[in-house]
Amino acid sequence: MSKRLYVATRKGLFTYERDTAGWRAVATHFLGDPVSAVLPDARDGSVYAALNLGHFGVKLRRARRGGEFAECAVPAYPEKPAGSDDPLPWSVSQIWSLVAGGADQPGVLWAGTIPGGLFRSADGGDSWELVRALWDHPQRRAWGGGGYDHPGIHSICVDPRDAQVVRAGVSTGGVWTSADGGRQWRCTATGMRAAYMPPAQAYDPVAQDAHRMVQCRNRPDVLWVQHHNGIFVSRDAAASWTEIAPQNVSAFGFAAAVHPEDPDTAWFVPAVKDECRVPVNAELVVSRTRDGGASFEKLSRGLPPAPAYDLVYRHGLDVDAAGRTLALGSTTGGLWLSEDGGERWQALNTRLPPIYAVSLAGG
Repeated sequence: MSKRLYVATRKGLFTYERDTAGWRAVATHFLGDPVSAVLPDARDGSVYAALNLGHFGVKLRRARRGGEFAECAVPAYPEKPAGSDDPLPWSVSQIWSLVAGGADQPGVLWAGTIPGGLFRSADGGDSWELVRALWDHPQRRAWGGGGYDHPGIHSICVDPRDAQVVRAGVSTGGVWTSADGGRQWRCTATGMRAAYMPPAQAYDPVAQDAHRMVQCRNRPDVLWVQHHNGIFVSRDAAASWTEIAPQNVSAFGFAAAVHPEDPDTAWFVPAVKDECRVPVNAELVVSRTRDGGASFEKLSRGLPPAPAYDLVYRHGLDVDAAGRTLALGSTTGGLWLSEDGGERWQALNTRLPPIYAVSLAGG
């Protein structure tokens, strides 16, 4: 399969392909519609796209290998019980993440939504079931909004060694782990620190705003989190987390990616935190560590010079299965690609709609 790049934007899904001459645009789908998430499923070649159509609701489209997109089922909450004191609406306002199940689980998909629901499909999106064990967990009531008014699940990591082990990153609600396919859950954010909380609550695992969580494919016990006020790494399967304090780059940001084979190599996109949310000193850079967080370097060759105010959302950075090709998409419609681990970048397009997510496939 040729290498492809899927770009989910506020105004459609754009597809790029790599051939002998380089990268080129090959398709546009859902032009004018917001695409909140995209999943190219390496198991069977299907591609899934989540749409947020406002008055017409949330939709999910699926294209089988080589086929056209068609509508499939959408995750849906059950009816809210009469008299419930739950302040959240029991309805999907956005599909924030889409992830394939294990290689030995054909048809299994996971979807993370706002307002904080995790859904599982066993039939490739023909039907969905709310993971009630997490939704009904008493600590779920302590979750709060992060970038949105309501909490949301933006990161889902399925352990490649055992697909029954699933982890979810919540903004704001910490990291949650299930070892039995979603039947039981526990919060596994010990060691994370929330600087925005009162001192007595700063290390409360459920108070952590984990912006993005990624897992090393070949060393899945190693996970990286871009947190609201720092970068954290776990080397014991999320049992504990260590805060990383870069000396020369901002520790705030949204996006994160980890090398699929080298757990000590990870990429981030630093920014000024809280209300400002622009690149530090108006310089768009990617920060990379190759020694587990002991040091960071700024990568900007080929990215626009200052002043540049491109912000990169949680899913706006991705790395391919070989760990060499990186894609980067910004809120101002800039799309860049690196084929040498971030050393040099090329602009594929600088005038796309605001980019929500990028995903590399094939190759």
